[in-house]
Amino acid sequence: MSPPLTVLVIDDSATNRRTLTTLLESASDVMVLDWAQDGEEGLKKVLDLKPDVVTLDLEMPRLGGHTFLRLLMRASPTPVIVISSYAHQSDVFKALELGAFDFIAKPPNSTPAALERLRRELLEKVHAARHVKSGGRHGAALRSSVLSGEVPQVIAVGASTGGPPAVQRLLEGLASEPTVSVLVGQHMPSQFTRAFAERLDRIGPFTVTEACEGDVVTPGHVYIAPGGRHLLLSDRTGRLELRTPSPVPSDKYAPSVDRLFESAAEVLGPRAVAVVLTGMGADGAQGVRAVRREGGETWAESENTAVVYGMPKEAIATGAVTRVLPLDDIGSELAALVRRRKQPSGQ
Repeated sequence: MSPPLTVLVIDDSATNRRTLTTLLESASDVMVLDWAQDGEEGLKKVLDLKPDVVTLDLEMPRLGGHTFLRLLMRASPTPVIVISSYAHQSDVFKALELGAFDFIAKPPNSTPAALERLRRELLEKVHAARHVKSGGRHGAALRSSVLSGEVPQVIAVGASTGGPPAVQRLLEGLASEPTVSVLVGQHMPSQFTRAFAERLDRIGPFTVTEACEGDVVTPGHVYIAPGGRHLLLSDRTGRLELRTPSPVPSDKYAPSVDRLFESAAEVLGPRAVAVVLTGMGADGAQGVRAVRREGGETWAESENTAVVYGMPKEAIATGAVTRVLPLDDIGSELAALVRRRKQPSGQ
């Protein structure tokens, strides 16, 4: 039997500390070692107690969450789950760049139903932290024309836990081929996907937006699936457009990476390219099968760099993945693939 997962709760609100402790310890295999009311106290306790996971509020006195993360990742890299309000979206993405493992949005109210959803999400991500790879931080330094004639090269990307920094690094590697179009299915609360797109748009070479129903796919554009909705590719009289339907009750994820990949396979056939990055669960595994059946390219992030080796592992286990690469190689190799496809036949 595995030892219990140990957690340190860092939050300046006594009420939040009590609530998180109660929710975490509702699982028999999770134990809250202690709590801290600011980053300075939290840093000392992490170094002393060495918990498996830390939950972190970002807005705290004395030593805030971002400074705490910088110091922790230098001194003793530990999986950190940020607990943030919807009002501080940009702070969340900065925390992910500084090395946070994942984030959870605080519910706007404390109804029993909201607390139960928080409990399930919190325990899912704490358990996933057991499999986290601690490695280099996901720092980044990134920075349209209407479709006419040639269909743009489209790359479909799926990710979950650890995905935002990984997507950013993939786009860095693709910067040498800024005319590609990228469709991103990232598991993320609906209130955060637009902020994620806006952040990538400010720092990268591509135009990045949250996808909208009917968007025409244009070169040099990255489309982020809207949280709580699917992102699908469609062919409308010879031009590529996007659909963003609502999920049905049987859908486990929205956006669904499987449905994104399946739509790419149906529309693009052997020109489809599907990439599975870090994440929990098996979303994307069914989708890579569909892409491969049509003769498309199916790639997955390697175990060495995946923050959580769930989605890539399940995709690879299907036998339908054609290439497995470390994260820092995926973007540049995709750019090389695009260049090869641009060459006339016979060259």
